[in-house]
Amino acid sequence: MARKFFGTDGIRGRANVEPITPSTVLNLAMAAGQHFRRGNHRHLVVIGKDTRLSGYMLEPALAAGFTSVGMDVVMVGPLPTPAIAILTRSLRADMGVMISASHNPFEDNGIKLFGPDGFKLSDETEVAIEEEMAKASQGSLAAASNLAPAKRREDAGGGVLEVVENTLPGGRTLNGLKVVVDCANGAAYKVAPTALWELEADVISVGVAPNGTNINDGCGSTDTEMLRQKVLKLGADVGIALDGDADRLIMVDEKGQEVDGDRLMGLIATHMARQQRLKGGGLVATVMSNLGLEHYMKGQGLDLIRTQVGDRYVVERMRADGYNVGGEKSGHIVLTDYATTGDGTLAALQALSAIAETGKPVSEAVALFDLLPQVLKNVRFGAGAPLEDRTVKAAIAEGEARLAGMGRVLIRKSGTEPLIRVMAEGDDEGLVENVVDDICAAIKGVASGG
Repeated sequence: MARKFFGTDGIRGRANVEPITPSTVLNLAMAAGQHFRRGNHRHLVVIGKDTRLSGYMLEPALAAGFTSVGMDVVMVGPLPTPAIAILTRSLRADMGVMISASHNPFEDNGIKLFGPDGFKLSDETEVAIEEEMAKASQGSLAAASNLAPAKRREDAGGGVLEVVENTLPGGRTLNGLKVVVDCANGAAYKVAPTALWELEADVISVGVAPNGTNINDGCGSTDTEMLRQKVLKLGADVGIALDGDADRLIMVDEKGQEVDGDRLMGLIATHMARQQRLKGGGLVATVMSNLGLEHYMKGQGLDLIRTQVGDRYVVERMRADGYNVGGEKSGHIVLTDYATTGDGTLAALQALSAIAETGKPVSEAVALFDLLPQVLKNVRFGAGAPLEDRTVKAAIAEGEARLAGMGRVLIRKSGTEPLIRVMAEGDDEGLVENVVDDICAAIKGVASGG
């Protein structure tokens, strides 16, 4: 059975439009609850959310679905996605749920599910839950005597802060470091600045005034201009940009230059290798990571293993082969010695620790390798399968031939939006740009019926 609702990172879409409606989310909760309800003990699910207005609509629908199948519910309010994974394990819950559309605008929302081990669900588990949703079975509803009220817990962030802060090695602090942190008006607007402050950094916080509609709006990891200007104006040592649910990190150096996930992964992995803490002999990244990172890792005698796009696929490979560093160019950085999913705040602490040991400013410490020119463009499409068209296939084949031996082409459908992503990279930036434009034009022609 092909997945109907789940994409590369849970279920996502426009709020109050299928599948992100109260009725479908209620059905999802009932199906997921039934799947994870095993044995006669009281079952528990932890529900968190980011700051989107639609979270107030989806949260009670989820709570109703879980309680209807006999699960106890604890709602912890706005907290980062990785915090929900941490709480799922620390509270010994049977499930964790995060209501968020990550870096998407406020009009969107989504549902991310975690198993009792704090890891995101496998494809097989998601298929099983969708099969249960399709049954719309009422046979597993709990008796009235087994229902329990959904409870709110306001102090959950304190335990999460302790876990994250304790990952900074050797009792190190951030004393003397001037940090601007942009929380994207999202889920980390309280915990990220607090963690940095408690570690003795001089903290300037932006993007910490959520109103339900300003999440990721001109701020956060997908729009670092405000952060760049703030770092330069204040003479800060570094800027930290999180996204709406704080599971990804982009940094800005003291010169206002953006530092993406590839550079951060390379920095952290080689730092850990020097300390003999790197496991697996390398790191795991996706097909989107720059060839420059791959060449750098090889030069260090380390491997770069690639997976399909999606941090959960990175984690699956890490767990299967024993790696402890992995992530995505977009800033999902997974450090399995400390966490089960991408954690922007935790990754920032590890990067800052690595930088501190060099004794160099951020711009010099992260200048480990040159990025090959890489162009990524998105083409929106409606119905149909443009990638199956002969004209598009021919354009892709021609592009691959033009870059043969000098670069590569990658075409994929977005798992969260009706987009086809066209990426190419290579030594010749002009050629890379032309290849991407030609493929995009072919896709647009088919998508528009031209």
